Amino acid sequence: MQIINGKTGWVEVICGPMFSGKSEELIKRIRRAQIARRRVQIFKHGIDARYDATSIVSHSQQSIPGIAVTDVKDILELVDDRTELVAIDEGQFFSDEIIDVVNKLGNQGKRVIVAGLDLDYKGNPFGPMPQLMCTAEYVSKQLAICMICGDPANFTQRLTPSTDQIVVGASETYEARCRRHFEPT
Repeated sequence: MQIINGKTGWVEVICGPMFSGKSEELIKRIRRAQIARRRVQIFKHGIDARYDATSIVSHSQQSIPGIAVTDVKDILELVDDRTELVAIDEGQFFSDEIIDVVNKLGNQGKRVIVAGLDLDYKGNPFGPMPQLMCTAEYVSKQLAICMICGDPANFTQRLTPSTDQIVVGASETYEARCRRHFEPT
């Protein structure tokens, strides 16, 4: 990935299915920025309190402290003018207003990284993620491992009967599946 120096802002999106390492990749990029002594602010959607109410936590238990918000406009109010990197996890849970917020932050010269599911449990584009992917300078598509055959997995298979688009859960509720073994419900 090319790194842009100066006051030019940009947007990065990390996407893929559950268990593909999106949050781990986000945490890695945050830690590298912190090592480089960049001013960083970290946010996640408040609906995801599986492992911690405020910290970003991966399924492998890597974590980094953050701030939980449910209204994306709160991010604009909380970001300090001196912040150089704004990291946002679980981008798919935010309203479409996240697109304007992220672009505004990028236009202010900030590096913005958003991680989230690109597809829902039916295999359809999830929330604002497709639009964020279109307007981002960098998009990283993560793949998981299919729990049936071990091939690369691009889909998240729901294991419970709920038909709600948003059901927060982990391995008891979802598993990664390849195209051949994914069964949209």
